[in-house]
Amino acid sequence: MMSLSPGATPSGPASCAPAAGHPVRRHAHRSLPLRVGTRGSPLALWQTRTFLDRVLHVCPVLRNAKAFEEHVIATSGDRIQDKRLADIGGKGLFAKEIHEALLDGRIDFAVHSLKDLETELPPGIVLACTMKREDARDAMVLGPRAGDTDPANPYAAIPSGALIGTASLRRQAQLLHARPDLRVEMIRGNVGSRLSKLESGAFDGTLLALAGLKRLGLERHASLVLDAETMVPAAGQGIVGITVRAADLELCELLSAVEDREARAVSRAERALLAALDGSCRTPIGGHARLLPDGRLHLTGLVARPDGSFLLKRTVAGAATEAERLGRELGDGLRADSPVDIFAG
Repeated sequence: MMSLSPGATPSGPASCAPAAGHPVRRHAHRSLPLRVGTRGSPLALWQTRTFLDRVLHVCPVLRNAKAFEEHVIATSGDRIQDKRLADIGGKGLFAKEIHEALLDGRIDFAVHSLKDLETELPPGIVLACTMKREDARDAMVLGPRAGDTDPANPYAAIPSGALIGTASLRRQAQLLHARPDLRVEMIRGNVGSRLSKLESGAFDGTLLALAGLKRLGLERHASLVLDAETMVPAAGQGIVGITVRAADLELCELLSAVEDREARAVSRAERALLAALDGSCRTPIGGHARLLPDGRLHLTGLVARPDGSFLLKRTVAGAATEAERLGRELGDGLRADSPVDIFAG
């Protein structure tokens, strides 16, 4: 029998919600090791192992039980490196094969970068918990032709007509809106390979999630960190999310015991914004929520054209307990006031 730390029973059809104060429960016949699915990139493995360390801290009875077994799963998004995700099915390709392994029973739960998860998960899979958010901002990494960086005018350091590498339409749209003179070409691959392409002189600069650079110990490569209002991050950026089978209530309870409440609130707002916009994978969308000192939630949403010729950005604030409502309402407003072609295709 396995003793679990105080957790919670699941709440709602799409997630497992933590609830403080529940008594410790004991579950019989839990088969160990628990099989955890993950992508094989250095960042994905770092996130998975850091999450497992957190579970062992919260539930130390598992520490000496060889409780976890990593299963590295190659995803379509990892295998196809010569095309934009928008052209091959969207960011859900980083989770498709992992979802299949979860539903087939080959793994028990999976660790993801939350920004790589679809807004609507496949039937039978739920988001069990979210971990404390790392810095959600984007960083510019610039080559030797760049000028001096100035946080007050962050794009001024990029030379006129410079070639910037990114696979993100969200980053591309915001960058071209501010600097239409720049050229943008696709760059794919893990963080290390993107930095190598920049060092080789193939590009004058690139944009990367600061969270990934920090987690891999590569923060020194950031020429400048962009304010989240200047370059609105992707919804879920910097948050690690864990998925389980909806029917596995015991495991859902165990994992919900390590939920970070702030990450849960901001991620609900951001994912509700995405759901309301319901854009295609070719729609540049940004969403970033944060908790204010008074406990209220502040949410920024953005939609744009990939070429930067149209960009609409708005903010809203309200009670953190109303995170999903705030996200829906902001998304509905952005959608209503955007040209129809933004969401076509």
